[in-house]
Amino acid sequence: MRTWKVVSVTTLAILVILPVVGIGLGIALRDFLVDLWWFQGLDYGLYFWQRLLYRYLVFGGAVLLFFAVFFGNFWLGAKYLGAPAPAHQQTATRLRRVYERFKKRSLAFYLPLSLALAVIVALPMFFDWERVLMYLTAPAAGSADPVFGLDVSFYLFALPVYLLLYTELMVALVVLLLGLVLLYWLEHRAMPREHGRLRRGARLHLSVVLGLIFLLGVGWFAGDALLLLYTDDHLPLFYGPGYEEMRVTLPLIGGAAVLALIIGGLLLSLLNTAKGGPALVVALVLLAAVVGLRHTPFVTDAVHRYAVKPNELTREAPYIQNNIQATRAAYELTDVETREYPVRDTAWEEITPEMELNLHNIPIWDEEALLPVYRELQEIRPYYAFEGIDVGRYSVEGVYQQVFLAAREIHLRALHPERQTWVNRWLKYTHGYGVVMTPASQAADQPMEWYVQGIPPESVAGLSVDEPAIYYGVGTYAPVIAPNASREFDFASGDTTALTDYAGDGGVALGSLFRKLVFALYFGEPNIFYTTQTTDASRLLFRRDIRERIRKLTPELILDPNPYIAVADGRLYWIQNAATASAWYPYAKPYDGAFDYIDRPFNYLRDAVKIVVDAYNGDVSYYVADPKDPIAVAYSRIYPGLYQPMSAMPDAIKTHLRYPKSLFDVQMDVYARYHQTDPQTFYNQEDAWELPSVQWRDDVDRVTAYYVTLNLIDEDRFEYNLILPMTPLGQNNMRALAVIGNDGDNYGRIVVYNFPKGTLVYGPAQVNSFIRQDPHISQELTLWRQQGSKARRGRMVVAPVEGVVTYIQGIFLEATATSPMPQLARIIVSQGRLVTMASSLEEGFRDLHELVLRQQEEDPVQELPAPDEPPEVAGDATDAADADQR
Repeated sequence: MRTWKVVSVTTLAILVILPVVGIGLGIALRDFLVDLWWFQGLDYGLYFWQRLLYRYLVFGGAVLLFFAVFFGNFWLGAKYLGAPAPAHQQTATRLRRVYERFKKRSLAFYLPLSLALAVIVALPMFFDWERVLMYLTAPAAGSADPVFGLDVSFYLFALPVYLLLYTELMVALVVLLLGLVLLYWLEHRAMPREHGRLRRGARLHLSVVLGLIFLLGVGWFAGDALLLLYTDDHLPLFYGPGYEEMRVTLPLIGGAAVLALIIGGLLLSLLNTAKGGPALVVALVLLAAVVGLRHTPFVTDAVHRYAVKPNELTREAPYIQNNIQATRAAYELTDVETREYPVRDTAWEEITPEMELNLHNIPIWDEEALLPVYRELQEIRPYYAFEGIDVGRYSVEGVYQQVFLAAREIHLRALHPERQTWVNRWLKYTHGYGVVMTPASQAADQPMEWYVQGIPPESVAGLSVDEPAIYYGVGTYAPVIAPNASREFDFASGDTTALTDYAGDGGVALGSLFRKLVFALYFGEPNIFYTTQTTDASRLLFRRDIRERIRKLTPELILDPNPYIAVADGRLYWIQNAATASAWYPYAKPYDGAFDYIDRPFNYLRDAVKIVVDAYNGDVSYYVADPKDPIAVAYSRIYPGLYQPMSAMPDAIKTHLRYPKSLFDVQMDVYARYHQTDPQTFYNQEDAWELPSVQWRDDVDRVTAYYVTLNLIDEDRFEYNLILPMTPLGQNNMRALAVIGNDGDNYGRIVVYNFPKGTLVYGPAQVNSFIRQDPHISQELTLWRQQGSKARRGRMVVAPVEGVVTYIQGIFLEATATSPMPQLARIIVSQGRLVTMASSLEEGFRDLHELVLRQQEEDPVQELPAPDEPPEVAGDATDAADADQR
């Protein structure tokens, strides 16, 4: 009977205690366990432990270092420097007895004190652990700064760590010195010596610590000299040190460092020999004077006024050259290739096959105008959404061409409120479905052409999508459980509804009640624990926004704002460009332009890493795109196995890599000024450029780069390029056209076409003015508006075709009373002041050809607008157009 009672009580206790213990552990460890399981689900378990332990290893190493410094010195002072002293005074004898007892128990005092001080001093290393590891693993950059001759990697990695370590060491040594002074003073009071002096061992110990402090002081002056490379006193002329810094400030810093060494030696001599006092006073006065001259503008202002300003260009030319070279290297602009564009004055004789290929790749639609069309015609169901339009290039039926495409992602917020049940949100509507694709060039007199469309997707040859389900994307993705006993909704076609079961290995397996409990606590969803719809194969898929996913894995990378979808080998992949940046490149000007997608100061930027995310499984793969980037190499050394070489990327995905538009915009914004490599030209800003702006009503929009497939780099090969027109600073005529390759060996290759200075090539703002003033276009727009439609002009595309700079722009109509879906109505083709409007590019080019011939026959005398004046915005019907110049 007693045994039965014991068993019953024990069983009851277990049934009560186990759930309590499980809930307690789940609450205490839920964040840690969820992250661990999530990393392990991506096969990054080792990487998870690396990121977790590296911080504590660096911090622990710093704590050990400073603990050794504190404890070793305190222990040395307490144990080995004591000596018998006369006890002729009773007070002294009592103090001595107290001191002797303290010596015997000093370990119990110094041990916790040293540990506490070490933890406090080393704490910054806990937060900057990754910077320390990069310093330890970074390779040499292979280039040196022009002043001190140190490798650039020293500035990118070592200098920030040295500045951090300097502060910690100085604090540690000052605290140690104060502690030792207090210790020896108390010892001296307990055991007074003849002549009232500290014993020799104490003086020697204090001298060593004081000498180290003075050596660190010399190090401070060395850091002050190195930081001259980051001075901005000469902006806006140039960045970095100039004549005053190199000829005045740097010698003053060197003199102060020498005086600091002398003062340290004199002070040590004074402490140990009581000699050298007057010399020490003189040295201190000299140091104060030198430091004062260095930090007050009196001397540098005088040098600038009397030596530099009358001969500024001559004095500053070498330093301007240093700034130019460093800035071009920091933004990867050293190897920019410049070419003269052979502007053609005569008309085309005919539309050649090469021109036909050019025209077939001109993106008439832009992403913003096309998005409503995709949504209206291809979302099909309310729970699907297109988050944005991507640009790509594919071989379609054997023809390499540019396309637009978008992923049809899940959009649960659009579900009817009555269908917003827990089962639907967590078990049923788990994924998006398929992509749609259209050619970049369309005709206004023909229906929209589709390469991939519908549910299930229908595609032309070579663009089939074997796995259209999208579980990971760029939209708003809630956590889901898949597969499950309720089965997932796959797609609806006609009157039939297809169900599916997730067969991937994404997410985290829900294989136990404990895991379900932890996830229920983590997400605040008790139904995760209570539901009976999970199976042995069920997995919890979360962090499904690929940007959130990547940031959780690698927060150190700078993500391009526009990840894009790609179809490769019948599967869907998201490709995310990632950059590395630093604010420590010596002599390079920090970026302060209009493109601020990077949320930190920087003066060094690289297209360093390509990230590929499987839209079905959520697998995240990292590839080092720039093996010459020391930052990317340092990361790959810190985390072996995470970053792979580009040779490991599947070829089917490689064909869809593209140079990030946002990074190219930043590079060209810098290049607009730093293409001037001659110091005199740079000083006068004789040929400064800028990214053009176009005025629409009261707004001015800046033109940014866009993708186009043309033969601009190799004449015999059509390639996928980013192009960006450039205008002279303060003027509106086009001065240059920047192009960067995206295909094969030409990836990242920048070619800048310069237009002859004596030839007027109209810029986007001027052409915009000509279009507004064209009476035929104004008449057509007025007619459309009277018919209840809203007309707007799309993105203006610059297309150099056969030696002629042509501007192409679509006109889109939106019905104001019904669906706002835009419809391509006409295509504007402009060459100089000549403007035509047609239903297709081919027709527009033929009309333009006839206009050019007619003009050459008539040879009218026309007054051209001054290129340095902004174009007048005509008050005609085009004022009703909502044009997008992006």
